[in-house]
Amino acid sequence: MKYTIAVIVSGIDEEYQQSILSGIHRYAAQHNVNIAHFIAFGGILANPNYDLGEYNIFELPNFSLFDGVILLSNTFSSNLIDKICARIREADIPAVSIDKELEGMYYIGIHNASAMEQMTRHFITEHNVRRFNYISGPDGNSESVERLEAFQRVLAEYDIPFEEERLYHGSFRAKDGRRAVEAFLKSDLEFPQAIVCANDAMAISAMLTLEANGISCPDDVLVSGFDNIYNAKNFSPSLTTVERPLMQSGALACELICRHCSGDELPRVQTLNAVPIYSESCGCGASSGDEISIFKKRNYQAIESTNHEISSLNKMTCSLVECDTFEEYLEALRNTVLSTGCEEFYLCLNDNWYNKQIPHEAGYTGELQQDSYTIHGYSARMLMPLAYYDGEFHPQESFSSEKILPRLRFEGDKMRIMYFVPLHFRERCLGYFAIVNSDFPLRSSLFHTWSINISNSLENFRKLLCLDEVVKELDKLYAIDSLTGIYNRNGFKRSSSDEFQRCIDEQKPVMIMFADMDGLKNINDSYGHKAGDHAIRSIAAILQECCLDGEVACRFGGDEFFIFGAEYTSERAVAMRKRIQECIDICNRNSGRPYQLSVSIGACITVPAPGSTVFQLITIADNRMYEEKKKKNPSKYLKQNT
Repeated sequence: MKYTIAVIVSGIDEEYQQSILSGIHRYAAQHNVNIAHFIAFGGILANPNYDLGEYNIFELPNFSLFDGVILLSNTFSSNLIDKICARIREADIPAVSIDKELEGMYYIGIHNASAMEQMTRHFITEHNVRRFNYISGPDGNSESVERLEAFQRVLAEYDIPFEEERLYHGSFRAKDGRRAVEAFLKSDLEFPQAIVCANDAMAISAMLTLEANGISCPDDVLVSGFDNIYNAKNFSPSLTTVERPLMQSGALACELICRHCSGDELPRVQTLNAVPIYSESCGCGASSGDEISIFKKRNYQAIESTNHEISSLNKMTCSLVECDTFEEYLEALRNTVLSTGCEEFYLCLNDNWYNKQIPHEAGYTGELQQDSYTIHGYSARMLMPLAYYDGEFHPQESFSSEKILPRLRFEGDKMRIMYFVPLHFRERCLGYFAIVNSDFPLRSSLFHTWSINISNSLENFRKLLCLDEVVKELDKLYAIDSLTGIYNRNGFKRSSSDEFQRCIDEQKPVMIMFADMDGLKNINDSYGHKAGDHAIRSIAAILQECCLDGEVACRFGGDEFFIFGAEYTSERAVAMRKRIQECIDICNRNSGRPYQLSVSIGACITVPAPGSTVFQLITIADNRMYEEKKKKNPSKYLKQNT
């Protein structure tokens, strides 16, 4: 049986995460294990709504579908960890937490404290430093706390005071190094002899900011980092830092899951050693980085690759925004997918990713539906408009979101490395995509931007689709009578004008039938205007129902209606009148209303003259209707004429 392991991680654009994942992949390749990453890029854009959309991907995995879980626990918040852990416990599968000890899970830790203590003692004993500043990671991060406490413990050991203003609270991001140095330069305290940083990314950024302000490292100030990333080894001056066995921890995590599933008894906690590396940024030793020729070649390759990816990204952006239809959009996305070199790709959208307006059963009301969308989790069913595997694209299908992906546990011979990435606009969840067996997510520094591009283009297209719906609704307001749901004058004119002109050109007869309700005022006065509105809607529905052969019904206004028919005969007009009266009789017998519906009808059948209008014929039909009304109630109309 081939195992499939879920990996929960945020920020795979950082070397810390990439090193651990490389270890996981190395073990998985050696033992034919499938890996499914659920990744987010939270905390990068300083936008809480955006982060909400990113971290929603962690609500996607149905852990019962996996044989185990690996959590890079230090890459996201404790609040998220608690929710994820509760679902893992419910699934009752083995889990490994790296760098953060969690109840009921295997734990792989690294001796951060001893390495930080050795580093700090080195600064004090070898370089006689007595004035330190410190740039920390997140306050709630266990590694950050452990490193800071170890640093402060050594200072206390040597009776070195440490003012709170010398501590900058960062988030392990490069920008924190720049902001910290800017804050230190503004401080009234004497500038430090050494700046100790909780990771390398912040340390390198700090050194660049120091240099920009005319401060030399190590001549004016010593700097250290933590993690020994590639840039730390090859920066100038090379960074004094701590080597951590990150790849080893990733491989060990994968091994623990597989051995647990095989029934082995294993220790719950395993701790690896970290080793300080003293280099140029504290005035010790030469760089341990690549030879200059190798470094130059790698840098050139990195620049070339980035330039190529930027060009591809620009083409992708243009192709995705130029589409007029969703099929055109999917075709542009197909070309983009193929450029990644992936073996599989799946676009999975919530079935409510855009809200199509649904016609109202009781006629058009003129009200737009309220926009509702998913924020937490995903819709019960997912649409998959794009699926690429076995070297070709496959037709659209839908599936239950509990499955995550129809081919999640596909039992092929080849190992599968899957990445599930959120698609969202701010907090609005659109869906996710899965990319399989591609080095693009880890290799490219622009993968996050590539993912954002798909999200933003989807949101733009969603807005276009919604705008089309709004235009249709506005068109209804223009052409449809809001009370009855049949055409108003504007709609009647638009729907009948072509046929009317054809009858003029071909000298064919047309029919205009004018219908006016009888006794509407009495209904309003006796039973209220709601009853009157119901009576008007009933007549409109009857007239619409009687238009069986291409006729067009319209509410002229108030209680007046007319019907237009092309190539009409007097026999058809008589049949139409008969149908209308029969429907009215049926309605009166079955409605249970305390009033009776009645209409007076006048019709005009003629071959329209060139230059005439349909509304001129309406006047004739109106006069004939008026004659019928007088016959029904001669005393009323005689009194009005007197």
